[in-house]
Amino acid sequence: MPYQRATLSDIATAAGVSIPTVSKVLNGRPDVAPATRQKVQDLLDRRGYTARRTARPSGGAGLIDLVLRDLGSPWAMQIIDGVEEYAYRAGMGVVVSAVHGRHRSRPDRRWIEQLSARRCDGVLLVLSDLSDSQQGQLDELGIPVVIIDPAGQPRPGIPSVGATNWAGGVAATEHLLELGHHRIAVIGGPVGVPCSRARVDGYRAAMNAAGHRAAPGYIRTGDFTAPSGYRETNALLDLAQPPTAIFACADEMALGAYEALYERGFRVPHDMSIVGFDDLDAARWSIPPLTTIRQPLTEMASMASRMLRTLMDGEELGGDRIELATPLVLRDSTRPL
Repeated sequence: MPYQRATLSDIATAAGVSIPTVSKVLNGRPDVAPATRQKVQDLLDRRGYTARRTARPSGGAGLIDLVLRDLGSPWAMQIIDGVEEYAYRAGMGVVVSAVHGRHRSRPDRRWIEQLSARRCDGVLLVLSDLSDSQQGQLDELGIPVVIIDPAGQPRPGIPSVGATNWAGGVAATEHLLELGHHRIAVIGGPVGVPCSRARVDGYRAAMNAAGHRAAPGYIRTGDFTAPSGYRETNALLDLAQPPTAIFACADEMALGAYEALYERGFRVPHDMSIVGFDDLDAARWSIPPLTTIRQPLTEMASMASRMLRTLMDGEELGGDRIELATPLVLRDSTRPL
């Protein structure tokens, strides 16, 4: 049976206060005005809410549950590094959970039970989302959530941290245009993922601003992996008029493109210029070193952890969305046409 209980967001709306204020009342925090406390408590009582855990003192240690879709990916390790670095400085603990399966976008039903049993104080979701039932249960438990690089549009009031993906797509494409390339292809990620759409939209915007339109077949769809970059690059090379440059919307796809080009006798950058997106460690050590857009994954993870700590302490955030800059990193995989 679907989870029907009202969420803390519903309580907050009814009381005319913020979600952190409701959480403070639910968890017995003293820093709430008496009249506000009574109003919120009355609503909580009518909805059957009770505190499920001992309130964690403001500034005290806490436990974060970090949920990742793919623990084996290079970007996952950068996220983990950023969370663990912040947690260590803040005296907090981290539990890493995996959403098993590349095509699954959220934790399974057992996860909430495990989360409660571990007495976690906050959740960081990476490229994932929650069902209405899961969000409702976390609200009831008073466990705040921050999303890193959301897989979809976050629900209202759910904070998230991302990168300036659209601007990064523009910068990658403008770099290739400035080198004299006009036949520029793009290999995007899954069409349903906002960061992927934004990067491809940035490519389109830069092409349109320069008075160019992508040729038929030049906009390809991968899944952020090297095999998909390999596959889509081969498809581009099979066109009657292949591109002279490729913007791969993930470094792993760019490295897959390298392999396809090498097998077919193309040299990078002499025969094909390549730009990636992420600036993974592998980008520096590829041959030639990959020009790419830097996605500040470690900094994004640290920022999300800081935001989560604020919510865990019962405080309010200045805003629900933060985006960090994505600069161009020039290396040796591009050259003038």
